[in-house]
Amino acid sequence: MNALREFGLSAPLGATVVDGGVNFSLFSRTATGVDIVFFDREDDAVPSRVIPIDPGKNRTYQYWHQFVPGVKSGQIYGYRVSGPFEPQRGLRFDPEKVLLDPYGRAVVVPEGYDRSAAGRPGDNAATAMKSAVVDQSGYDWEGDIPLCRPASQTIIYEMHVKGFTANPNSGVSDDIRGTYAGVIEKIPYLQALGVTAVELLPVFQFDPYDAPIGKMNYWGYAPIGFFAPHAQYSSDRSPIGPLNEFRDMVKALHRAGIEVILDVVFNHTSEGNERGPTTSFRGIDNPVYYILERGEWYGNYTGCGNTLNANQPIVRRMIVDSLKYWVREMHVDGFRFDLASILSRDPHGYPLPNPPVLWDIESDPELAGTKLFAEAWDAAGLYQVGSFVGDAWREWNGRFRDDVRDFFRGEPGSVRRVADRLIGSPEIYGHKGREMEQSINFVTCHDGFTLNDLVSYNYKHNEANGEGNRDGANDNRSWNCGWEGPTDDPNIERLRNKQVKNFLTATMLSLGVPMITMGDEVRRTQNGNNNGFCQDNEISWFDWSQVEKHADVYRFFSLLCAQRSMRSDRHIVNRVSLLDLLLNVDESWHGVRINQPDWGDNSHSLALHALLPKDKVYFHLMLNAYWEPLDFELPQIPVSPWVRWIDTSLESPHDIVPQDEAPPHEGNAYRVDARSVVVLIAFA
Repeated sequence: MNALREFGLSAPLGATVVDGGVNFSLFSRTATGVDIVFFDREDDAVPSRVIPIDPGKNRTYQYWHQFVPGVKSGQIYGYRVSGPFEPQRGLRFDPEKVLLDPYGRAVVVPEGYDRSAAGRPGDNAATAMKSAVVDQSGYDWEGDIPLCRPASQTIIYEMHVKGFTANPNSGVSDDIRGTYAGVIEKIPYLQALGVTAVELLPVFQFDPYDAPIGKMNYWGYAPIGFFAPHAQYSSDRSPIGPLNEFRDMVKALHRAGIEVILDVVFNHTSEGNERGPTTSFRGIDNPVYYILERGEWYGNYTGCGNTLNANQPIVRRMIVDSLKYWVREMHVDGFRFDLASILSRDPHGYPLPNPPVLWDIESDPELAGTKLFAEAWDAAGLYQVGSFVGDAWREWNGRFRDDVRDFFRGEPGSVRRVADRLIGSPEIYGHKGREMEQSINFVTCHDGFTLNDLVSYNYKHNEANGEGNRDGANDNRSWNCGWEGPTDDPNIERLRNKQVKNFLTATMLSLGVPMITMGDEVRRTQNGNNNGFCQDNEISWFDWSQVEKHADVYRFFSLLCAQRSMRSDRHIVNRVSLLDLLLNVDESWHGVRINQPDWGDNSHSLALHALLPKDKVYFHLMLNAYWEPLDFELPQIPVSPWVRWIDTSLESPHDIVPQDEAPPHEGNAYRVDARSVVVLIAFA
């Protein structure tokens, strides 16, 4: 204790509340001086106290540490770090800048926060984000723990914390709209929908001004603090209010049986390229935290200006420490890693066969029960779907998205590919000998068209982003059903509704972990904008009026969720039993004629049949992406009759019914309407 009080300790990193005060520890290999600066308020221009760290007494190896007596939870602080400014060597120290603690557990943002001030000469104390000391011990979790739901029972809802309740028509009171507390108010909606996990777009503290001039960063893929929940999503803006409100949200979701998965961004930060602001890592040890090219320039494998040096030992430790913190202290259930292939690059940007940081994450015992999802590609062309390293990782299956889109828009040559996607993509994952939940199946996500816009627009319409419609993907594999954008034509609208249900059915009945995007269940639109990262407004927010307007789609999806989630009822076609289908898949494919699948490039139809012995259920799936009705022969079965569970061509409530209410179908054939999906079942 005497050593702690006199010198401080190098571990743990960050600001740690101990008896009588706080221990501060910061890593910097090349700094020549470090000051801790304290503030009474987040917008103070002058620190209330400055404590220089003595490099002779209070530096151990590359760790600068100091015990400060009397400091308590909630104290606002930052660092000023001195050293050479030699960009050609990668060094960008600026002792006039107030810097965030890389291990800071809370961030406060002054009303006058100025991103640009952090990028130009001069003191920026009044306008800088700052860290806050946090005492973790006071929160009452009331026995809460992560849910550890099996992947086979998981249905993911990709959701934006603010966008879920920010719309004035959300019914949430003004003081909590767009916050963690607002999410709590809407948990009954999620329960009724039937999803089992929410995958939250980034909630690490990010810089909302890391966006084109005049716009705001809405998605949050601009992190600046890997241990702090985004303060602007909290209705309680006190220094530690966001932590408690985030934990309240997690606890409430867990009580409702819903897991919390965080979309995490360990591939870049909001400090950007060489012209960006100095807000934390750049001013602490730039060549350690970032991949640099020729010293001065930043490797940009992310498309965001810089790339985190993830396999550098200090950065590796920070990433793993961050993940363990969010599991241990914030009780989250899993993580989806944005542009995860970057984590396989070495300090020079080259892909590694066995990336240390990925194995660190996979092998850490504290993360053993945590869900790990990889977006297995990056912006520089490294595509690892089906080849991502490790055994614990599940992958966002971008090929599922593309192939299912192609099939339902009638693209030639897509039948064989969609067949593989329906049964867990064995051509992609079969070599790994893994369970079918290796694949995260999705047709839409935050990045790209919403499901409504996928069937309403042939082209992106991103003019509102202010970049001349040049931003966003051009390859959308969409089809507008005959008219670009909104229409009052009932025939086009009927077709779009049917296509939406086709996509939902394919996603929910395929082997793997299904995921849909917030609002797809009520046909949320972004008016054709496929890159809404800078649209923090009603373009991106959930429109709650659509719940009533598209109640039939909501009902359709919620019944799909209910049927998939149930595990014990013999009348349910469940995920576990569908494994039996895979074992006999070679003899289960059909076309419009039994045992005659048409794998040709001009084919637009497919049928899949199986007996699921465990549930004593016969299952026959028919997909018709052709522009005319087709008569499908039905297999002869020793029980009768077939009953119709799903027919996406029918109006609600006949499009899907509870399976024990399914009406019988007589005859040896079923006419499947143009661009429709039908599922028949029979009980042995």
